[in-house]
Amino acid sequence: MARENPAFTRIREEYVTKYLKAREEADLRRAEVHLAIPEVAEIDRALSKTGLSLMEASMHGDDVEARIAAVRKTNEELRSTRAELLVAHGYPADYTEVRYDCPLCNDSGFVDTKMCTCMRKKFIEASFESSGMGNLLREQSFENFDLGYYQNDPAAARRMEQIVTRMKQYAETFEAGKAGNLVLFGGTGLGKTHLSSAVARGVIERGGDVFYVSAVSMLSDFERERFGNSAGGETGVDTNRYFTCDLLIIDDLGTEVSNQFTTSVLYNLINTRLNKRQSTVINTNLTQDEFRKRYWDRITSRVLGEYTVLPFLGTDIRAQKLSRKG
Repeated sequence: MARENPAFTRIREEYVTKYLKAREEADLRRAEVHLAIPEVAEIDRALSKTGLSLMEASMHGDDVEARIAAVRKTNEELRSTRAELLVAHGYPADYTEVRYDCPLCNDSGFVDTKMCTCMRKKFIEASFESSGMGNLLREQSFENFDLGYYQNDPAAARRMEQIVTRMKQYAETFEAGKAGNLVLFGGTGLGKTHLSSAVARGVIERGGDVFYVSAVSMLSDFERERFGNSAGGETGVDTNRYFTCDLLIIDDLGTEVSNQFTTSVLYNLINTRLNKRQSTVINTNLTQDEFRKRYWDRITSRVLGEYTVLPFLGTDIRAQKLSRKG
């Protein structure tokens, strides 16, 4: 999943550069010390032959373990003398060691075959930005979604508790190609964007490539790619990510201008992602009846038939917040 993400590619290249730079800087410090302390240069030449000495010690008949132990003892003594020489000349004992930023992965980004915590943190931060939501993903989570705004309506409270549980499970168990799809119906201010952001955040933290976009912006990208910009120059638009990301979240579907082109684009995108088993979450303020009337039967049959439908209930949270302030 993550390794196809542009953010991962960029960060991986940064780690390669950082790793090489750390080793290059250590080589420069070693060269400096060799000029200042010739005895250290001699010791380093002797230490560089340790591997050959161990091989020779293991290839001769009896007392192999004793010979190997002798080589290792000599090696330890040389290292001790080397450290003493460095300190005596005003250098730290570890002056020529490679200084990695992360002691867990030595700036490789991986511990064994697993992504190191340092690299995962950078990947998550970069993915928040490339997802299209930035700070919103940092601020909106399942933990700070307040179900208290639904408690004045018992039916809405029960429904929303079920929806939060379902969407949290979706995020926590997300696996590319297997997670399925969600469509969130409900009026404005019922928490669809907040919970979708929480899903995006959870999937990103699991290493998934998420792209979160409004329906208006998405269809504008396809229009500019197809018809060009007003100046007639290069559009700079690449819609490939809509078809390749692990999870596409389309916000506010139904607010876009609807015509034959946009409807065709929407059908192609939904159908292609379904065929490739790529997950999509759709948010819309439309009711299911309004959705059926607005879009082609081919779109509605795929969304209502192959997506998990989550109808939101309640009273506009933004309006509730304003009334409380008043």
